[in-house]
Amino acid sequence: MRTSRIRLFAATGAALAALALTACEDGTGTEDEGAGTGTSQPSASATTDTPSDSAKDPSKEDTTSNAPAQAGGGKNGGNKGAGGSGTSTGTGTGDKDDNAPENRVSCNGSNTTVDARPVPRPVNHMLITVKNSGSKTCDLTYYPVLRFDEMQWVPQPIEASKPQAVVTLAPGETAYAGVLLSAADGSGDGGDTAHKLTVAFQGRTPNSDGGPSAVPGLPADGVYYDSSMAVTYWQQSMADALTY
Repeated sequence: MRTSRIRLFAATGAALAALALTACEDGTGTEDEGAGTGTSQPSASATTDTPSDSAKDPSKEDTTSNAPAQAGGGKNGGNKGAGGSGTSTGTGTGDKDDNAPENRVSCNGSNTTVDARPVPRPVNHMLITVKNSGSKTCDLTYYPVLRFDEMQWVPQPIEASKPQAVVTLAPGETAYAGVLLSAADGSGDGGDTAHKLTVAFQGRTPNSDGGPSAVPGLPADGVYYDSSMAVTYWQQSMADALTY
């Protein structure tokens, strides 16, 4: 019996020595069976989690995607209109040219103030002054159609006074017409003294209706006229209106 125990002990000691030798060759102090040893190494197929360039350097962030568009510029070179260009054509309603012929209106009693008064020189003459009191540029076409009181005839225009272009008035500007009231030598007939004057305006075509008339005041003692009465075309200057 004692001999068997000694052999069993010897066999057990040999087995333990073999295990110890194996452990020393592995370098871990224990047998490596594939279990974790406190520090895991990433496999070849693992994805490396590295910060992006923008996270490492804030100055490299793309700030254009969320930046507000600048007036006349920005990321895409400005806001383009329907035509695809980044510039304005100047043809919108906000850019309408009020001085263009198609956009002007006729001057008449609704958008002007009218004054009529006799002048000392030349003798027997009266000056009619029209001022654009409206907000739009207006045209004074041809000549004023005058009517004293209830007269049944229309004074004829002085053709020599016809201007080369239509007289145009911007808001606040004035124009003139001269009236020969009577012949200086007394050769006219049918003389009378008027206390009321109606000034009618012509439209785009001769003798057409240009809109409301004006009724400027006359001197208290009235204005004398006869059959030689004549009127100039509308003039841009007072001097031209009183030349004839």
